[in-house]
Amino acid sequence: MNEETKDTPQVAPIEGATADLPHDRMTLQRFREAFPRARWSDDLKAWFVPGRTAGMRIGRWLAEMEARADAYADEKGRDAYAFEPIESRYLEAAPATFEIRTPYSRQVIDEIREIPYARWDADRRLWSVPYRSFDELRRRWPAIEAAAERNEPEARLKRREAIRGSEEDEASKARTREGRRKRYPVHADDAPPFARAIATHVGVVFFVGMDGELADPATVRAFYFPTGADEQHVWAFWRRGTLEELVATWPARAPPRQSELERGWWIPTLEELRIARRHARSRRGRNRGNKDRRSGEQTAHSPRSVSKLAAD
Repeated sequence: MNEETKDTPQVAPIEGATADLPHDRMTLQRFREAFPRARWSDDLKAWFVPGRTAGMRIGRWLAEMEARADAYADEKGRDAYAFEPIESRYLEAAPATFEIRTPYSRQVIDEIREIPYARWDADRRLWSVPYRSFDELRRRWPAIEAAAERNEPEARLKRREAIRGSEEDEASKARTREGRRKRYPVHADDAPPFARAIATHVGVVFFVGMDGELADPATVRAFYFPTGADEQHVWAFWRRGTLEELVATWPARAPPRQSELERGWWIPTLEELRIARRHARSRRGRNRGNKDRRSGEQTAHSPRSVSKLAAD
């Protein structure tokens, strides 16, 4: 038989998995200790570990290394805080994380959200920040604390007292009165849809109807958006969406165009929906709290409670 016609035996591929490691001498040393059979593959440009369960073992090892690195970073952050602590009534150094409690402030939220791994705890109504993020927390803390102090009830009251009776005060009251009317100017021939959440210059809303009443251009310019003298708008009425409605709303794939901003309404972006959902969640919490208080008051003043108090 011709040697060239003989079937060449097929070599079965070796079972295993690859690991793409950072170029770090200590990490590589720990990897070689955990996987003594690992070999560098020039073809794959990665470390190859043989075995059927190699992929699972590599994943578990990487997770352990990441947790160990996080623990080391947290310990480093604790040491930095102990050496140079932040003294503030809004910050508490808890055993596991920093805990931040402040009055509501849009600026505070924006600052904290820029801190890595910061998380909002809805049950305890506070922000938690891991110790590993201490450097960024310290860098942003002056702005966070200043915004929190500006939004203390006493500080807001002083500002209101300072402008009482002024043009600024009257303008603020006019904006409040206009907002309570829950109306919005739209072009009669380019009305927004009524079946979904729509972003506007007053936030994300659901439009519920129009009555054809013309909007005064001066009112539109003062409270909503710039408009030309020859443009005509009519009033559309709106309501805030429920949390379920906002969660079910798909965001726009791209930011609004300039023409949409000038028109006054557009499909909301993901960031706009996140803000609206957060506000809806807060409204739900306040409503539940008010309902619980009313229920408690009714129970305390019920005939059975009154008779029990009399008996006691």
